[in-house]
Amino acid sequence: MARAFSLWPLPVVAALAGVTAWHGLQQDGRITPAMAVHAGLMIASWSVLIPAGGVIARYFKVTPGQNFPRVVDNLVWWHWHRALQYSGIVLSTGGVLLVLLDTGGRFGTVHGRLGLAVMAIGWIQVLSAWSRGTRGGPTDRRADRERPETWRGDHYDMTLRRRLFEHVHKRGGWAAIALADVAMLLGAGLAGSPGWLMLVLGLLHGAMFCAVLDGVLRGRWVDTYTALWGMSFVRGTSPVRPETSRANQDASARAARPDGPDPRLPA
Repeated sequence: MARAFSLWPLPVVAALAGVTAWHGLQQDGRITPAMAVHAGLMIASWSVLIPAGGVIARYFKVTPGQNFPRVVDNLVWWHWHRALQYSGIVLSTGGVLLVLLDTGGRFGTVHGRLGLAVMAIGWIQVLSAWSRGTRGGPTDRRADRERPETWRGDHYDMTLRRRLFEHVHKRGGWAAIALADVAMLLGAGLAGSPGWLMLVLGLLHGAMFCAVLDGVLRGRWVDTYTALWGMSFVRGTSPVRPETSRANQDASARAARPDGPDPRLPA
């Protein structure tokens, strides 16, 4: 069952990583207490919460244990994606405000300027999410399942508005995560690059890499159309096509298996 899928350890990991960074840097005494809090908030946000939200949106539209394709439109991934991204943006914004107060608004390092660029892209993702348009499709609250003409919506019809949103939101989000990794390494350098901090960053980034690799190897990616409305729906068709491509069906079947890919399906 989809409800057995839980991601509650993620906020715990984020909190532990942030507190560890804050406490360790404060004990080292190489940076100000405000900077130590800033580092903890940024590591919790950009090394755990926001990357995890991206991985969930990419590889968990069909959750382990979900009876797919009998059960569709499982929005567990969407709720977690939003909660993790919003939490990360809010916490990291707090980290930026602390730096502004501590430095008097000066950003004289590459780390500082790159960090501002990352935060700007991050907030663009938040704003773009509110511009994604209507959903549509047979499960829309305004739709009649028996009348395809009522299924109209920006997402279902893949309007220009929706295509622009996906282009900005997806590519911009991953670009922000990549730039944030660089910014955190530069920030660690400003703090003296203590070995324990580099170990924490290495473990967190390694875990995220393994999560992405696991998603790829298990074939967990499923097109949003298929995940929301079933295997008879294909992105860009109107109103419905009888079957999806063979590749999408195989990917969907693999993603629904809690123990990984079905050996009967092509890799």
